[in-house]
Amino acid sequence: MNNYIQEIWALTMRWIKRLSRERFSLLFTLAQPMLFWLILFGSLFQRATEIQDIQAPNYMSFLAAGVVVMTVLNNGLAGGVDLLFDKENGFLERMLTTPIARSSIIISRFIFVMGITSLQVLFILLVAYLFGVHPVTGFGGVIGAVLIGLLFGVGLTAISMAMAFAVKSHGDFFSALGFLSLPAIFLSTALVPFSAMPAWMAFLAHFNPMTYAVEAIRSLILVGWAIVPLVKVVLVMIVFDALCLYGSVGVFKRNMG
Repeated sequence: MNNYIQEIWALTMRWIKRLSRERFSLLFTLAQPMLFWLILFGSLFQRATEIQDIQAPNYMSFLAAGVVVMTVLNNGLAGGVDLLFDKENGFLERMLTTPIARSSIIISRFIFVMGITSLQVLFILLVAYLFGVHPVTGFGGVIGAVLIGLLFGVGLTAISMAMAFAVKSHGDFFSALGFLSLPAIFLSTALVPFSAMPAWMAFLAHFNPMTYAVEAIRSLILVGWAIVPLVKVVLVMIVFDALCLYGSVGVFKRNMG
C-alpha cells in the first residue's frame, strides 16, 4: 500500500512540475476563465437583467456559477492532453513497461486535474466576490461549489483520459474536445436561464448534467442551502460519473494491459 501511494504521489508531482515549468501556461490556466468569461463577458451583458428574467441582482451574479462549471468542463475534457502527448512521444509506453501499478497513472492524473480545477474555482469565486458577487451561503457555499465541481469533473476527466488512449493523434483529440464542449455549454443554463432559451434547447438542457451543476452552484450563490437542487445534482452526478467511469474502464484495460 505504501508503494502504491508513493507511485501516485510521484506521478502527481510529475504533472505539477511539468506545469510549473510552463509559467505562461500556468498563468493563462488560472486567469483565462476569470478574465474572458467572468469579467469581460459578465460586464458586456451586465444589463441583461433588464431584458430577461435572470432572477439575480445582476448578470455577473448569475454568470458566476456558469463560469465555475464551464471551467470544470474545460479542465475535465482537457485532462487527458498530457497523457496523449506522453503516448505520442513514447513515454507512456515506457512507463507501462515498469512494475508500477497501472491505476496509479490514472489516479495521479485525476488528482492533478481536480487540484488545478479546485484552485481555479476558488480563484473565480474570489474575483467574483471583488466584483460584488457575495454567496449568501458564505464560505460553506464556496466549499459546496468546489465539491459539486469536483463531482462533475470526475466523469469529464474519465472521458478525456479514455479519449487520450483511444484516438491516434492530438488533432483528433482536440476536434473531439471542441465538439463536446461547445454544445455542452450552450445546451445548459450556464449563460442564460431556461426561460430565455428556445423551447427545443431548454428541453435538451434538462438532459445535460452540466445544467444541474450550474443550477446547484447558482442556488448556493443566490438563494441559500436549497435542498432540491443539491439532491438533484448529487443524484445526477453519481449516475453521470458511474456511466463515464464504466465506459472508460474498458478503454483503459485494452490499452494499459
